[in-house]
Parts: sequence; structure tokens; C-alpha cells
Amino acid sequence: MAASGGTEFLVDAAVYLGATAVAVPIFKRLKLGTILGFLAAGVLLGPSVFGLLAAEEGVFQIAELGVVLFLFVIGLELSMPRLWSLRKTIFGLGLLQMLITGSLFAVVFWQFDLLSTGPAAIAGFALACSSTAFALSLLEERGELNTPYGTKAFSVLLFQDIAVIPLLAAIPFVAASSSSGEGLPIDIMAIGRAAGAIVLLIVVGRLLLNRFFKLVAVSGSREAFTAAALFVVAATAILLAEAGLSMALGAFIAGVLLAESSFRHQIESDIEPFRELLLGLFFIGVGMQLDVAVMLANWWIVLVGAGLLILVKGAILFGLARAFGADQPNGLKVGGVLSQGGEFGFVVFSLGVGEGIFSGEFATLSSAIITLSMVATPVIMMLLGRGSASVSSDGMESPDGAEGQVMVVGYGRMGQIISAVLRGSNVSVVAIDNDPLRIETAREFGARVFYGDGTDLHLLLAAGATSVDAVIFALDDYSRVKAAVAGLREQCPKVRILVRAQDRIHEIDLLDEDIDFIVRETFESSVDMATQTLRFLGMNEGMIGEVENEFRDRDRRRLLAQKAEGIYAGREELLEPLPAVERGAKEPAGT
Repeated sequence: MAASGGTEFLVDAAVYLGATAVAVPIFKRLKLGTILGFLAAGVLLGPSVFGLLAAEEGVFQIAELGVVLFLFVIGLELSMPRLWSLRKTIFGLGLLQMLITGSLFAVVFWQFDLLSTGPAAIAGFALACSSTAFALSLLEERGELNTPYGTKAFSVLLFQDIAVIPLLAAIPFVAASSSSGEGLPIDIMAIGRAAGAIVLLIVVGRLLLNRFFKLVAVSGSREAFTAAALFVVAATAILLAEAGLSMALGAFIAGVLLAESSFRHQIESDIEPFRELLLGLFFIGVGMQLDVAVMLANWWIVLVGAGLLILVKGAILFGLARAFGADQPNGLKVGGVLSQGGEFGFVVFSLGVGEGIFSGEFATLSSAIITLSMVATPVIMMLLGRGSASVSSDGMESPDGAEGQVMVVGYGRMGQIISAVLRGSNVSVVAIDNDPLRIETAREFGARVFYGDGTDLHLLLAAGATSVDAVIFALDDYSRVKAAVAGLREQCPKVRILVRAQDRIHEIDLLDEDIDFIVRETFESSVDMATQTLRFLGMNEGMIGEVENEFRDRDRRRLLAQKAEGIYAGREELLEPLPAVERGAKEPAGT
């Protein structure tokens, strides 16, 4: 799209953003999901329909960062123990799916004389790969990533991402063997580079990543922390890309290495806006690649091809999922969510054309089939429905016999005492604080505290506010608590919210919000000290209890009056004796 005055980039950016702002809400309102909204925007704005946007290579390179960031965030939500617990499904279910599906498609291409042996194998295994971005986005959007079927689907996708490595490396060798007629050589050096890069990333990540983020966090700069998070993603992706591996795989490994870090929730919160925008750009790009003219000219090939791809992959995945312990509904969902072709297929067919192993027409039709299968996936999942899938706890932290889950925001003096009482009561506690040194000290005492801005709603949601029973705000940052509480109540209407108020004025201000319990930071300690003084003065326990209860009632009445009438409302009560004291004074001695 051309524009005068050097504003072409801004015009394109405005079109992308405008399409997102319009299409996504419409499709969400229709309950079709955001992915179909992005795809529809790409088709309409792309060269096949209105031609407002061109399918330029640079756009897809930028959009690929969305997939990279997405895999990084997925890695943050996993831990090494959880990955180890999934080893059977990753290298069992994932491996069998690739072998059976890839081999079947390869035989079909070879038997029908569409391709020779080497190219048929490359094309078959490329179609065996599903769309990581599509499937995981659907699972996350539906809140089903940690369900039994979501866990199996993730395992298959993870193995497919690993299988990308030898498949990409094989393309030039297949091209060479096709032209020379010789067998396919094995590049030991390429395999060694790939393995070495992964080992280097794991070792360096284990030794340096936490120290690096702690150093940045101590500076107190939110911008620097965000830049550091994006730098880690880019650096790890580049490292593995230079070794011939998938950039997304590098980012995923970095995410897994940080899954046990105190900083992971703040990292996820900072990256979330970039991830959402770039992933949306990726799906718009997929829609732009859908050549409507080619599809219309060869509509029956594309339609039948997409249908066969979905049915064959879905059937194989359903059978394997059942063999690995899934019931029928969950087996169908595994087959449905992974039945499409993947974005990796676009890369393989594009490279294959460049190497001369695929014709341009074959690559175009294959890409159209993959795209159509992607478009069909959200519809398939809608038809399958949510069912009754339950959340899987494989590898998750789950304290034995826990009575509930509570998030404590702020781990200062008050937060530490609250957390100690709750843990002593067998309650699972997730604590958040923005002081790296305090977090490190807490860990030395066995407490697990995550780094982050506790008034950031995105961070609270990333840390699991939607799944806890209560959230306690024990923060020193009083000025931002009210907005955080309002946002949290909107997103989590059923969670109990308890707030520490700075003083009386702050508590009056908080009365506007739907808060379950508010306590002034000095109120309880002051009441406790006053009642202890009455004991020293010789007052009996019954009278002390009455005095305390009546004082609390009076304070609450004054608080509500001050909210309605101003700060001086009810001040006359401050000078009057409490009713219990007056009654005690009137009672005869010795009664």
C-alpha cells in the first residue's frame, strides 16, 4: 500500500491496528474466538480481496516474533518437573503421531506420482506438524491448556517443534540427492551444533538468568526490566537459530529455565502486550497468504485436501490419544485441536520451492490447504464443545492437605506475619513483592515469594488470581491499591479481597470498592495495646471485652458517617464514655 510523505509504515500500522480493534471484538461477540477474527481481517485486507495490505516478507518476520514470545510465555508456565512428568506423552504420543502421520502422507504423495521419495517424505512430515500458535492459542483462550486433553496436545506440539530441527536440515540434502540420485547424507556437524547450542543455553540459563534479572530489578526501573525480558527472548531465539534450530524452541527453553524463578510473573506481565499484538499480526499474515483466486480456480483440490488433512490427522491423533489413556471426549478434542496443518508447513514448502524439490503450484496449493485447515480448527473445537474436561495437575505445585489458596500482595512486616499464620494453618500461599533483596531473604527462610508490581492487574492474573480463594493486599503503595482492587473485582468477581489501609482517610476512600475486609495498619495493634493497658489498670476481662466490642462498633459507625457527611461527622462521640463503662459505673460495688 503506497502513501506519500514517507508515511507508508504508519498507514500500514494503522490498518493493522484498526483491523484488530474492529474484527476481534466482533468475532468474540459472536463467540467465534479472536483467532478467526485475525484470520478474517487478514483475508479481507490482503491482496486477494481489498488489497489494503501486501503480504511482504518483512511483515511475516516481525509477526514470527509473536510465535517466539508465545512459546516463551508457555515455557514460563512449565517447570522441569512437569516436563519430566510429560516425557512419556512427549516421546511416546508425539513421536508416534509424527511417524504414522508423516509416513502415511509421504506414501500417498509417492504412490500417486505427485512427488519422488525424498520430497514426498519432506512434504508428508511437514503436513504432520500442527500449528503451535493456533493450537496453544485456542487452548489458552478456552482455559484448557492444563486439562488432560490439553496436556496431551501440548506434548505432541512440543515433540513436533523438536522434529522441526532434522526436517529443516534435511531439505538441502534431499535437494542434492534428488539431483544426483545419491542417498541422503547425515550431517553430524549440524546435529552436534544443535545439541551444543541447547546444552549451552541450559547451562548459561541456569547460572546467569536469575542473577541477571535480580540485577535489573534492583534498579527499580520497570522499563529496564521489560527491556531485559525482551532481550532474553531475542538472545535465546537467535542462539538456537544460528545453530539451525527453531527460534521458538530457543525461547521456549528460556521460558522453562525461568519457570522456577521469582521473576516469572513480572516477566510474563511485561511481555503480554507485545505477545498479543505480534501474535495477532501473525494470524493476520496467515489470512493474507490465503490466495482466494488460487482457491477458487482449484477449489475442489483445496477443499478435499483440507478435509482429508483434518480427517486423517484427527483420526490418527484420536486413536493414539485413546491408546495413551484418554477417554473418548478428550481423544476427540486432541484430534480436533491438532487436526490442522501448521505454520511450519509454509516455511517448508517455501524453502522446498527455492531448493527445487517442489513446484510453485504444489507449494501454493499445499499452503492454501494448510490455511483452510487452520481456519476450520476453531469451528471444529466449537462443535466439540468444552465438555467436562478437568484441570490436570501434572507437575504443578500442590501442597499436601492444603485448606485453600491465598495470594498475599506485599511481603513486608504485615505480609510476612499474615503468610506465616496462613501457612501454619495449612493454607497454600502465593506471595508477591517488588523488593528483590526481601524476596531473596524470604527464600532463605523457606518462603516462596515472586517479584512483581502487585498493583498491576496483568501480573495478578498471571500469578493465578483467578484460581485462588482470597487475595490480601498488604502493600505500602497505597495510592494504587484502589485501582488494583477495582480491576481485580471486575476480573474475579468471586474471589475474597482483603486490604490493608494506611489510615482512616484511606479506609474511607476504599469503602467505594467491593472489598470483603479492610483493616487499618495500626488499628488492631492499637486496640490490643489499649486493652492490655486496661488489664494492668485492674479492669476485669468481661468489662474489657465489652469495651473492645463497643469501641469497634462506634468506630465503624463513625467511619460510615464520615464517608457520607465528611471527616468531622460523629466527632462528639470521641469525648463520650462507652456504654459499658457507664453501666459499670452505675452498678453497685460488689455486684
